[in-house]
Amino acid sequence: MTTRSAPRPALHAVRPIAPATLVALRERDDAGRPCAPYEDPEGGAPLRCCLRRSRRGERIALVSYAPLRRWAAEAGVDPGAYDEQGPVFIHAEGCGGPAGGEGHPFAQSGALRTVRRYDAGGRILGGRALFLGEEPDAALEAALAEAFADQRAALVHVRATEFGCFLFEVRRP
Repeated sequence: MTTRSAPRPALHAVRPIAPATLVALRERDDAGRPCAPYEDPEGGAPLRCCLRRSRRGERIALVSYAPLRRWAAEAGVDPGAYDEQGPVFIHAEGCGGPAGGEGHPFAQSGALRTVRRYDAGGRILGGRALFLGEEPDAALEAALAEAFADQRAALVHVRATEFGCFLFEVRRP
């Protein structure tokens, strides 16, 4: 029997979708569509507002989100062709954000992740595929450390490889 060590505190601060952005997304998403909340019949959806999985019966919404566009607007740069949007789950109403805790959100053994790094101008510097094995938190932490070893990296996006969905952002420490 394989034993996994307990998750350690993350060295890199994982960022959920910002509260002001969530307010806007609950009105209209980044594709211009109105929010359409529903009751989650099964639970398990990765919520980007509080960085946990949904519970059965919670009211959630699937919205289109453009994380690099939002960051670029804040930074005063143009992401150009690297601006992309995709689906993310959020609570239908305010939730108070992440509860904190140890480890990285959505880090489970066997998951596939893509780690992309961007420079201060919003241009992609590169990325890598990542398999989360027996120590998923350690694998994510090592990938983030590797990404930020490139001194040009201003932020990193972590995505679910299977669907390409944005999971979370990490900015230079």
